[in-house]
Amino acid sequence: MVSAGDFRNGLTIEYEGNVYQVIEFQHVKPGKGAAFVRTKLKNIKSGGVVEKTFRPTEKCPQAHIDRREVEYLYKDNDIYCFMDKETYDSLVLTVAQVGNTMKFIKENETVKILSHNGEVFSIEPPLFVELEITETEPGFKGNTSTGATKPATVETGALVYVPLFVEIGDVIKIDTRTGEYLSRV
Repeated sequence: MVSAGDFRNGLTIEYEGNVYQVIEFQHVKPGKGAAFVRTKLKNIKSGGVVEKTFRPTEKCPQAHIDRREVEYLYKDNDIYCFMDKETYDSLVLTVAQVGNTMKFIKENETVKILSHNGEVFSIEPPLFVELEITETEPGFKGNTSTGATKPATVETGALVYVPLFVEIGDVIKIDTRTGEYLSRV
């Protein structure tokens, strides 16, 4: 159990039957009345954000999130197959469980699977990936005065906006959290 007065960013708690992660918290001491803790909580499973206030002495059970490294093996129709790197057990997840997180991940890459009480709720890809451009229009020099971009398709099939100088066959570095181009490799 953790009291609301001890909340920190990133802490995961169980509250009202759901698992939440504290994204923001603020201890408020009004001139009149009792102190309270104002928080923004992100529902780990649905991704929704709610604002809640707690008394500083209010307690919530801390949720333990399991993070396991697995190797992405392949996608077959609407299922993704993974292999646990420690036990070599295979794990099959549906497109609904995986969501949109696999669009920058190639086969045989390592990702982290997040679960709570044995229920997988999210996949954490590496922060940065390097992928090859498979399709893009040619860019023309002198076309703009500031950093213009063009759409490009990478080897996993995802669409990324890249600068005009990037060509087919170039390998680029992408931030998987935002889907933005970072640099050529």
